Order: sequence, then C-alpha cells, then structure tokens
Amino acid sequence: MAISRDELDQHGLIVGVSPERFRAVAMPLLYDHLDAQCEGTIAVNRQARIVWINDKYAEKIGIRDPRSVLGKQIEEVLPASRLREVVDSGQPSMLDLMAFGDEHFVVTRIPLRDEDGTLVGALGFVLFDRARHLKPLMAKYNSLQSQLLATQNELAKARRARYTIAGFIGSSAAAAEVKRQARRAAQLDATVLLRGETGTGKELLAQGIHNLSPRANGPFVAVNVAAIPETLVEAELFGTAPGAFTGADRKARIGKFEVANGGTLFLDEIGDLPMPLQAKLLRVLQEQEVEPLGSNQVKPLNVRVIAATHIDLEAKVAAGQFRDDLYYRLNVLALRVPPLRERREDIPSLLEHLLDDIANRSGQAPMELSREALALLCRQPWKGNVRELRNLLERAQLDSDGSLLGVAQLQPLLSVPAMPLPSPAESPESTEPQPVADEPLQPLAQSIAAAERRALQQALTVCGGNRRRAASELGISRASLYSKLQQHGLSER
Repeated sequence: MAISRDELDQHGLIVGVSPERFRAVAMPLLYDHLDAQCEGTIAVNRQARIVWINDKYAEKIGIRDPRSVLGKQIEEVLPASRLREVVDSGQPSMLDLMAFGDEHFVVTRIPLRDEDGTLVGALGFVLFDRARHLKPLMAKYNSLQSQLLATQNELAKARRARYTIAGFIGSSAAAAEVKRQARRAAQLDATVLLRGETGTGKELLAQGIHNLSPRANGPFVAVNVAAIPETLVEAELFGTAPGAFTGADRKARIGKFEVANGGTLFLDEIGDLPMPLQAKLLRVLQEQEVEPLGSNQVKPLNVRVIAATHIDLEAKVAAGQFRDDLYYRLNVLALRVPPLRERREDIPSLLEHLLDDIANRSGQAPMELSREALALLCRQPWKGNVRELRNLLERAQLDSDGSLLGVAQLQPLLSVPAMPLPSPAESPESTEPQPVADEPLQPLAQSIAAAERRALQQALTVCGGNRRRAASELGISRASLYSKLQQHGLSER
C-alpha cells in the first residue's frame, strides 16, 4: 500500500506506527536530545565501573581525557555519586541534587537493561544547574531549609539550661555549702536528689549542675511530675507508640526521656510519681533504655536524672507509698537545699538581685527598700522561701506609687507576722518546745501523717474550702493537694 507524504513526519516516522517501530526511532532521538541538553552524561557497568563519559561531564569535573577514567570505580571519580545504588537496586533515582565543588546540579539516574531485561549497568544525566533552571523551586527549598534551621535552633535554645550554680544567690555558710556540693555533683554522672522546701531554688541548682557537667551541650528537660494528670504521666515521660490507646495520635509521640537523650532530665516533685510507674522509672534508670507505652521495642538512652522533692521520702517509704528500691536508686547524691530562714544573712543580697530582675522584666525603674522595711523582711519566716519573697516584691511594686518601699507598703502584704527579735536573755534552748515525758511515742510515719492531716484541715478551714488557695498557701500543686486529701479521707470536705 502506498503511503502519502502526509502520513510521514520529518524523520520518516509513519503516523500510527507500531510500538516497536516507534521505540526504535524515538529512543535514539530521546537520548540525543538528553545528551545535547544536559550538562553531562556518564554510564557504569554492573560492577559500577565507568564504561563511558561524555566530554562535557569530563570537563565539568576537571578531567582532560575522558578515556583516562574508563574502568575505574565510580566513587574514585565521583565520591558523591549514587549510581552504584541504582545498579544494586535496579530502581531509578529520577531527581536528586549532587554537589560539584561549590555548585549543585540536578541529576537523574536510570538502570540499563538488555533486550532480555537483564540489568547491565546504569546511566546518569546531569540535567542542569539549579541556579539557572530551578530558581523558583530552589528558592522555596532554601527558604524551608532556613525555617527548619531556625526552628531547630529555637528548640535547642528552649531546651538549654539558663542558670548556673553562681545564680544561687547567697554567701552564707549554708549557701556556700550547697553550692560546693552542687559543683562536686556536676563532675559526677550519678543520679542527684535535691531535697528542700518549695521555693528554695531546686530547679536553679539542677540547671547549674547540668551547665557545669560534661552534658552541658545536651538538652535540659524539666518535668513537674505533680502537675501532670496521673493518667498521662506514663505517656509524658516514656512516650507512646502509634495508636497506643483510644484517641491516641496515629504517629508515635516521644517522651521526655527521649527528648532529654544526651543531656539531663529534671524530675521535680518525684515523690508524687504514681506507684505503678515507679517500677518503670527504676528500670529506665538502671538499664538506660525506655519502652514507650503500647510498644514492645526498647530504645537505648543516655540520660542523667536529677530528681527533686519537698516531702519526706523516707516517711513515704515507711508508709508503703514509695518504692524503697527506687528511693535508693535516686538517693545516690543527695543535696539538701536550705530554706531561707536558715540563711537570713543572704536576704539583703537576694532582695537586691530580685528587685533588679523585676525592674528589668517590667521595664520600670528598680525599687528601693527603707532600712525598716529591710529589717522587717529579714525577720519573716518565709515558708514559701525565695518564691514567696519574689511574689511579695512584685505585688509591692504594683501597689506602690513611689520608688521607695517602706514598712507601710509591705506590712499589709505579709500573711504571717514577722518573728520578734530575740532578747539577749533568750537562748535557743529556752525557746525550744520540750517533749512531754508521759506522751506515748508513735512511729515516725504515723506522726508525720497526722501532722500532714492537721495541716490540710487547717488550710481548708482558713481558706474557706477554696482548694486552689489552700494549695497555694501550702506551697504544693493542686494535683498534690487532691491526692493528699484523698489519702487522708478529706476529699469530701
């Protein structure tokens, strides 16, 4: 049958040609087009040895004679090449960025097969340089990279400890001793237990220990165990596997132990950790590995734990409310943080520091204290310690019209009367309560439990049943208050 010229294209291809004929004609055209348009072409055999390289590619990588690299392993000539992966997997790598000195180029890599489908090698094309042909796409890519880097830096900054041991203000014997012990603990990698009343600066010391330790460049992660609902503590600390429980995220969620990997995890209010989780925490401390909730795989860790508590852990152990083995594991390096009333000579320097810090944060001029106001504050019992002192100064600044704080401004803000100055005739021995000989002795745990129950009852009575205020006055979290009320049978009050 005769074929008209209208049925032929410029290459003599018959319109409506068979697939075999189309491939025979089109493939050489496609290859010639790619070879002409791309920045370079190279081919390797089944052993990833170079069998062909065009002049443009050789010139780009600084090779004068393309024949000199034939037979060499591809990595000897192009260390960043991934043609060997294509040869090994038989799968193409359609788009990738490859560095050539200071430049980056878009490359594509395809496997080569013979007529029987047997893999015989791979072909790589340097399509174009990213600056000329991928400018919009690469601008978006670079912008996303910059945003990711900024976010990572901000996250690392948020996980960085801010305070040093020198930030524990005070030069008294008690303050100097606790700072000496903290510096010693920083040089060891053992678990630390910080003990002291609320508001004494336990977290500040924990950050200082971390910043002075070999882990200073790692993250510092703080968790208040008492502030987390009991049902969520395990997920918060140890993480969850995808879909670990009803309503859980389909993605895995890492816990605070993994977030702190390579650094320090500060567990505040460790005495409030639920009993069922104490065994799991003990295993993490001993084995340095964590098993997320709902998972059957363990993940290795390298985390130092610093724990803190304001309660009597020994009494909780005696009452069966805290595991003795976990207590021994935590109580390796124990530091007692002294309350403010035991280092009254530090109060003037603390006041100066706090007033300056409050002024810096508020943007106002720093306040000053009259001599009488200073004496008044030095005689306070400060059951809330440094935190209570700071809160009082912040309230005084809000209520004051001038720059000088006197007794008249401070006295109404003090909830507890100042301690009277001791007379010369008085001695510490004469003011101490003397034990009654006829009183029967009780076990320490029972005595402490009875005293705690009386304190809870008194706080509820004074606060008119307002539990939020009662927790604040007692210096504990609301979660701890609810737990203690239930423990002592006072939750219905």
